[in-house]
Amino acid sequence: MKLIVSTWTFLASCVLAYNEQKEYWLQDGIDGIQSIWQMKPNYKKADNLILMVGDGMGLSTITAGRIYQGQKKGKSGEENKLTFEQFPYLALSKTYNVDRQVPDSAATAVSMVTGIKVNYGTLGVSIDVPFEKDCKNFTDSTKLKTVLDYALEEGKSVGIVTTTRITHATPAAAYAHTPHRDWEGDFNIEAANCSHVKDIAYQLIMDNPNIQVIMGGGRRHFMNNTTPDPVSGYGQRSDGLDLIQAWKNDKSTRNVKHQYVYDRQQLKDVDVAQTDYLFGLFAPSHMSYEADRLPSSVEPTLTEMTEKAIQILKKNPKGYFLLIEGGRIDHSHHENGAKRALEEVVEFDNAVAKVNELTSPENTLTVVTADHSHVFAIAGYPTRGNNILGLVDSVSNSELPEDKMPYLTLGYLNGPYSERVNLTGVDTTTNNFRQPGCIQMSYETHGGEDVIIYGKGPMAHLLQGTKEQSYIGHVLMYSACIGVYKDNCDLIKRSWMVDPQTLLCSAIIPKPSMLILLTIFIVIFRTA
Repeated sequence: MKLIVSTWTFLASCVLAYNEQKEYWLQDGIDGIQSIWQMKPNYKKADNLILMVGDGMGLSTITAGRIYQGQKKGKSGEENKLTFEQFPYLALSKTYNVDRQVPDSAATAVSMVTGIKVNYGTLGVSIDVPFEKDCKNFTDSTKLKTVLDYALEEGKSVGIVTTTRITHATPAAAYAHTPHRDWEGDFNIEAANCSHVKDIAYQLIMDNPNIQVIMGGGRRHFMNNTTPDPVSGYGQRSDGLDLIQAWKNDKSTRNVKHQYVYDRQQLKDVDVAQTDYLFGLFAPSHMSYEADRLPSSVEPTLTEMTEKAIQILKKNPKGYFLLIEGGRIDHSHHENGAKRALEEVVEFDNAVAKVNELTSPENTLTVVTADHSHVFAIAGYPTRGNNILGLVDSVSNSELPEDKMPYLTLGYLNGPYSERVNLTGVDTTTNNFRQPGCIQMSYETHGGEDVIIYGKGPMAHLLQGTKEQSYIGHVLMYSACIGVYKDNCDLIKRSWMVDPQTLLCSAIIPKPSMLILLTIFIVIFRTA
C-alpha cells in the first residue's frame, strides 16, 4: 500500500511540475488582473434576493472542501475552485453576538436577515430580550422585522429551504420571535411567564401564512403525538394541533394552488405551473447527511429543493427572497466528523451552481456566506495532492510528534473525540471516522474568527472590506430598495450609473420644465 501511495504521489508531482512551470503562474496572475479590470459594478435594483448560508462553513472548511471536491474529481485538489469562490465580490464578516465573543447560529442568522445584531440564542427579538427561559422581557415591541417580512410587504414571493429542521436556528431567524431558539415545538416550552410566546413551528404556520415555499426537515414539530409519522415514530406536539393540516386548510380557504410533500418523489412530481405554495417536510428531525445518502433515499438533496423553490418563486413578476441553508456542515463538525462536513460543503456548492443556472446576475443578488466558523484546522506539511482526509505523508524527524505516531491533516481544537491513538493502518476516510480534538467536550464548539461573504448581482460590489455581520442584511435591503431602504436606496443616483443617457432623456422628455433648467445651466456654464 505504501508503495502504491508513494508511486501515485511521485507521478502526481511530475504532472504538476510539467503543467505548472513558471509560465503557468505568470499567466495565472495576468488572467487574474484582467478579470478584475473587466468587472463592472451592477447598480440596478435587484428583483430577486438569495441568501445562501453554509452553517459553520468557516475559511478552513472552505479550503478543505475545495480540496476534497477537487480530489473527488480525480485531481490534486488544491487548484480546484468551488462555485461560490468564483463570485466577483467578497468581504469578511465579524460574527460575534452582542453578548458573546463566539456566536451561535440563531443570533448570527438574525443579524443577517434583520441588519441588527442581537443576543446569543435568541430569534427575531431586540437586545432587550436575553437568552433565557423566562419571557418577562418579551413583548411585541421587541420583535424585529426581517428581509422576508419586507419582501412580502413589496408583493414579492418568499421561501426558505434547509437541510435542518425548518424550525432550527437559521431558517427560524427569517420568521420567528422567541427568547429561546430551542422552543421549536410546544413541548419544548417549559418556562415561567411564557404563555404569550408561541413555539416556532406554530409561528411558522399560524403567523406566517404568506411564505410560499417551505422545505426542510422537522415533521415532528408539526404533528400531534398521536399521529404516526409517514417514515418512523410519531409526531411530538402535545397541544392536539396538526399544523400540516392547518397549513392545507388555510391554503384551501384562500383558494390558492398548493401542495404538501414529504418525500423525494413527491417533490419531483410537483407541477410548478399548478403550485404557488409548497410545503415540504422530508424527515422527522434533521435531514440525513449527504455522505450517508443511498440511491433509494426518500429525501431530496439541497440542490433538488433549491431548484424547485426557484421555479415556483420566480413566477412572481415582482421578484422574490429565498433563504437557502446548508445546515448540516455545522452538525458534523460538532461531532468531529470532517468527512460528512466536507460532503455537505460539496452539496451546498452544487446548490450554488443550480442557483447560477436558474438566475441572472442582472436582476438577482446572490450572497453566499457562513454564520460562523468552527475550531477546525488544516495542519502539518502534507505533499501536494495528499488525501485531505488522510495522514500527513511527508514528516521529517523534526516534524514528528513527541509520541512518534502519525497524525492527520485535519483536526479539531475540542470535541467529543480526543483520544490520541496510533492511526497506522486505520482508514481515516470513512464516513464514521472522527478526527480527535485536543480538549474533551460533549460536542465541538464554534470558532470566533471572521467568515467570508461572497456576492454577485446588483450592488454586490458593496461587499468589500471587513464588515459587521449585520451589514449583510443592509446590502440585501439596499439592493432591492426594501425595508429601511425602501425610500432611501439612492435609486436615481444608481440609475445614472447604469445608463445616464436614458435617465437624462426620460427626465427631459416628459417634463419640459427640465429642458428649460438644462438650457439655463448650459448658458451659465458657457458664460462663466
